[in-house]
Amino acid sequence: MQACRLPADEPSALPAYACLKNTLLKKSILLTTFLNHMKPLTFILSLLLTAALVWFCAGIGFGEWQMPHQMDETVQAIRLPRVFTALLVGAALAAAGAALQALFDNPLADPSLIGTSGGAALGVIIVLAFGIGSIGVPLAAFAGALAVCLLILAAHKLFGGGTLGLLVLGFVLSAFSAALVSLILFLSDDLVLRSATTWLAGSLAEAGFTSPLYAAGVMIAGLLLLVAVGKKLDILMLGDETAVSMGISVQWVRVQTVVGAALLTGAAVSMSGIIGFLGMMVPNVMAQTAGGRRSKLIILSAWFGALFLLTVDSAARWFTYPVDVPVGIVIALLGGPFFIWLFLRPLRGH
Repeated sequence: MQACRLPADEPSALPAYACLKNTLLKKSILLTTFLNHMKPLTFILSLLLTAALVWFCAGIGFGEWQMPHQMDETVQAIRLPRVFTALLVGAALAAAGAALQALFDNPLADPSLIGTSGGAALGVIIVLAFGIGSIGVPLAAFAGALAVCLLILAAHKLFGGGTLGLLVLGFVLSAFSAALVSLILFLSDDLVLRSATTWLAGSLAEAGFTSPLYAAGVMIAGLLLLVAVGKKLDILMLGDETAVSMGISVQWVRVQTVVGAALLTGAAVSMSGIIGFLGMMVPNVMAQTAGGRRSKLIILSAWFGALFLLTVDSAARWFTYPVDVPVGIVIALLGGPFFIWLFLRPLRGH
């Protein structure tokens, strides 16, 4: 550091303070400039790491790893759609979780914990029970997720109950949806419904047998809607009165968020079944490490959620081969302790 030179005939206090202030200001400007130049480099590095991880995970299968470009066409037709599905589902659930946590002002909110995933699964099972085509599956999942979100919003507004009330209501709706799904599966003789048990546990094993393009389109629409409403969610977290005073329609923001989260959750459940805790863990990790605006947090959560689900699914297939353990079970084993820590953290502060 360059030393500050003071005139000999002046008092030392004020010139020394001014000199230190100027020095710190210059260093702050230099640091800001350095960070601004680092942003493109960080972005490029993140893209390279993402591409490397996807390439590596694409080569995992049959208890071993091989170069993805050296696989035969049959293996590629099985592995690559699974990689693509894992990325889509992870991004959708994490982005939906980030938006729902802002909507309910609750870090414990998650598409599975508040019943959204359960409602989507119930819609899918009902459609399969009536033999409607594959296009009806994402629509039914969206309708089920949307119905649960709207019901929770209405009940939470009428009865209140705070964080605990929200969680209890979500658990009740999840249990009710699960009970109806179990009843339909138990009474059904359809082999398709019987085979849905593994799917309901959160499995990507069916990836590649149905086209994910329709669900991907629904996810993109939901993600764009949530990113667009992200700034208003930041203001909404300051309180309804503050949001209204700033000219924001609180009810319209809530409806947009619910529709966006339902689109993402419904499409994800239609592809992979119920994968819990991912939508809770990833946004909290991103909020603690990156922070920033809600729209930025939604995008970061989608990116990290996609990589997280792909990594967990690939690791589970590698270490448990020849058994294909549903990735939903593995993430639940990780998410349970995380949920307990997140729930008890505010209590430890008192």
